[in-house]
Amino acid sequence: MNQAIFSPFELGNLKLKNRIVMAPMTRSFSPGHVPNDKNIEYYRRRAANDVGLIITEGTCVGHKAANGYPNVPLVGWQKVVDAVHEEGGKIMPQLWHVGGVRKDCLQPDESVPAYSPSGLLSPNKPNGVTMSLQDIEAVQKAFVDAAVDAQKLGFDGVELHGAHGYLLDQFFWHKTNLREDQYGGDLAERTRFAVEIIEQIKAKTGQDFPVVLRYSQWKLQNYQLKLADTPEQLAQFLKPLTDAGVDMFHCSTRRFWEPEFSGSELNLAGWTKKLTGKPTITVGSVGLDGGFVDEEKRGMAAKSGVATEQFEQIEASLQAGEYDLVAVGRCLLQDPEWVHKLRASQFGQMQAYSAESLKSLY
Repeated sequence: MNQAIFSPFELGNLKLKNRIVMAPMTRSFSPGHVPNDKNIEYYRRRAANDVGLIITEGTCVGHKAANGYPNVPLVGWQKVVDAVHEEGGKIMPQLWHVGGVRKDCLQPDESVPAYSPSGLLSPNKPNGVTMSLQDIEAVQKAFVDAAVDAQKLGFDGVELHGAHGYLLDQFFWHKTNLREDQYGGDLAERTRFAVEIIEQIKAKTGQDFPVVLRYSQWKLQNYQLKLADTPEQLAQFLKPLTDAGVDMFHCSTRRFWEPEFSGSELNLAGWTKKLTGKPTITVGSVGLDGGFVDEEKRGMAAKSGVATEQFEQIEASLQAGEYDLVAVGRCLLQDPEWVHKLRASQFGQMQAYSAESLKSLY
């Protein structure tokens, strides 16, 4: 059981021991915006327990309005990278700018407003300022500089946070991108902001340094939203990003098992791989038998508290080549030994996720 999920994976120079990814999860346990000893051990513990690839919590790029949450890390990752590598793990930072989600009175400079494509938090809800062309250039440079710095620190690649209604996604979404210049337009044209970032990162870091793009249909502002209503529209969205140099797509959904479009069982990661030929990461309530899981799916949960049929579905999809990697969030937050227990089919010993785990860094 679970042979494919524990098989190696290679993407250029990136070599992973298995197909399990630790999903990025904001923790807000970095006072002063620098990872501390607790952060170091938090990531070390997951690497030591055989997580194939760790994607860090969102790490704000060097722009004055990038941050939207207290005590998130900005700089100072060297000891984390070294700790993960000492345990034989691989790690990428998730590069982040929150855009219009930023509120006043947030660190590090409380006087800085939100910056976004059209000065909107969500449709018809103004917040902050509309980015000028000079602002766009400055933010793009911040992303590129962050990627270059990550490479110098020894990270194994970078992930760009283009999901959930944050800045890159606000450019993608027609409800928050009302621009009439080259950074607005139709769905493909609205990728320009991200495309230029990706092109510049690849030019500066080389073709062997992986760039992952995390994207989603849903937004924090609207869970039901779809950027693309059909596979044809999704292809229009993905092509310029693929052409720009994205090496892998991290396809964020709330429930990984749900088909993305009618007439096919493929989820978002499956469709993305089919349309682009690029490797993909699936994610969304993996291992949970509660939370987002609806009543229909709740019936498949084993008495151990873990939905074991999920892993049969994941295994079948991996073997079929529908997607390549599986990102796990809350289960790994709760239980650092989750991967070992999955390998041994020790479902009854897995710790069920509890919101109490959000209150500490373990």
